[in-house]
Order: sequence, then structure tokens, then C-alpha cells
Amino acid sequence: MIKTGLFENITEVSEEARNAFIGYLEEIQAEKGYKMEKAGEVSNYLFYIAQGSARSFYIRDNRDITVSFSLEGEFVTAMHSFITRSPSYETIETLEKSLLYRISYENLQRCFQEFQDLERVYRIILEKYYIALEEQMIFTKFKSAKERYLELMEKKPKIIQRASVGHIASFLDMTIETLSRVRSKI
Repeated sequence: MIKTGLFENITEVSEEARNAFIGYLEEIQAEKGYKMEKAGEVSNYLFYIAQGSARSFYIRDNRDITVSFSLEGEFVTAMHSFITRSPSYETIETLEKSLLYRISYENLQRCFQEFQDLERVYRIILEKYYIALEEQMIFTKFKSAKERYLELMEKKPKIIQRASVGHIASFLDMTIETLSRVRSKI
């Protein structure tokens, strides 16, 4: 099934906890465009991307606005919806053929009740999510178009290769034309 390295980048967990968590995982072989979560629905799963990539976006004024990208080795969900059990504002879809694993909210809660070390892992996932969210806010509000693109190249260079130009421009909060000008000067 899933590689045993699932938690190694986060923290050590007991073998028993790891096996319990892995036992609840459902494997999904997803094609490009697979909707992991949908706007207007309650987010019921926490996903782990074993292979591939995904983007989170919402629609405002008939515009598709990309808010984040996720790559191999990362967990992703519509976090607000997943935690509050309320309808999601965002949709999450795969950018390419991907190997995903997911655990339901209910099964994750069962794991937490039985294994406190899994609660620690989840807290670390939430901390990483919060940091990424705050960095994204600073990223779009205080950095120039060139700085935003260079930072994306530095932190997630695979996105440049995998996402469409439109998705990248939307994520960087610029037009495709601005992105083209920035790229031509680098």
C-alpha cells in the first residue's frame, strides 16, 4: 500500500498508530481534473498526495482564482470546511494523473481518540497549513510581481512545470501578460 515514510517528514509516530492510520486510507488513482473537494460541499477527506499535484481554487465574478498548489508528500483538504464541517468555498482538483490517499473526517477522529501521537501529527499539518496561508497573504500583498514569481520558482519549482500559465498567473495575482513580461526578464 502506501510507503512507510508517510510520517517521517513530520514526526515520529508509533508503529501501531501508523498502521491504524494507514488502515483507514483509501487509495485513489486520479486522472487530471479529478475533483478532490468541491465548492458548496462539506470537505469530508484529508488527502495525501503520493504522486502528482493539485490546486485549490474558487470562482468569484466568473473568474477562476487559484489559491494554492500541492505536490507529492503534502496533505491537502479544504481546511476550513474540513474542521468546521460547513460547506467549502473552494474546489481542489488534480493538475495531472495522481496517486492519492484519503482518510475520512470520521476515521481521522477515531485515530485521534486512540493515538495521541496522531493528534500531534495533525497539529503539525495544521501549523504548516497556517504558515503557508499567512505566507500567501504576505506574498500577494507586499511583494512585487517579479518577487512573487521568483519565490514560486524557489519554493515550488515543480509548479512552474506542471500548472498552466493561467493557473500560475492567478495564483501570483497577476494577468497572464504580466506573468509573460516577468518571465521574459528573468
